[in-house]
Amino acid sequence: MNNSRVKVVADATTGAVINASPNNPDYGYVMLEQIRLVTDEKQFLRKKRVTALIQGEISLLNEAGFYGGQELPGVIAVKEKLVPFNTKFPEKDLKVAGSTGIVCRFTGVVNDVEYTSSPIYRKNIYFANPTELDEPIKHTNIEEIKMAYAIDTKSSAVKANSDFDNL
Repeated sequence: MNNSRVKVVADATTGAVINASPNNPDYGYVMLEQIRLVTDEKQFLRKKRVTALIQGEISLLNEAGFYGGQELPGVIAVKEKLVPFNTKFPEKDLKVAGSTGIVCRFTGVVNDVEYTSSPIYRKNIYFANPTELDEPIKHTNIEEIKMAYAIDTKSSAVKANSDFDNL
């Protein structure tokens, strides 16, 4: 499938390509995006925008010469794991089911290790290698997520307001 090239994206508000970390101004990031053609669970073809960050010291990011609209070789791949990418802040990369707020979980065996309701961690990562593949993990808490969506649908249904009382 044809995916767009990976592009450097400037901040929509400030126009900055290199953005300083709010916690430490010596470090920052550059945002990348790619439009990918993907098939969903129903085998329906869609375009999907994926983004990733290149993080590093501000001086090195400046030295790399990134600019808005710059095209880079490679791909942004979606990687999922059953162990955190960031052990200091594991909640940062939790895979969440849409607007439900429910963390996607996995129960099963992978590489002879048994997992019981383990959270799935998800991260979009830029690779210069264009053949890098996504590594998805299918969540197993399907019923919990279906129930949350059903509740969300019921609560957002159109309800008559007090104007109907006057008819």
